[in-house]
Amino acid sequence: MWNTDTLWVEVAVVTIFFLLGHIYFGHFEERSPKWRKLLKYIVTLGIIIALSVYVGRVYAFGLLGLALLPVAYIHGVVLPKKGINGWTGEPKGKYYEFRGWSKNIFGEGTNNVE
Repeated sequence: MWNTDTLWVEVAVVTIFFLLGHIYFGHFEERSPKWRKLLKYIVTLGIIIALSVYVGRVYAFGLLGLALLPVAYIHGVVLPKKGINGWTGEPKGKYYEFRGWSKNIFGEGTNNVE
């Protein structure tokens, strides 16, 4: 009935990782271009599938697990040292400054309504 000897397992696991990442940490990438998010997913999926085919599923999932270490370090150590909550990304002003993003999210002018 169920067959796990297929690459769809890798696709499902990578997709679930990205889904949960976007649900819980998507606000950290709110100003990133959509094409970059899509490219990140496609490249990650390609790497995991290639590793699974040529080296083995254990190594592919091991790499996926290792990829969580820098994320945990950044959200658990780097951001709090900068005075930014690693779970919520607040205060937004400090986080935008950390990322190099403009704090003016509504455009260049300060008086857009006339």
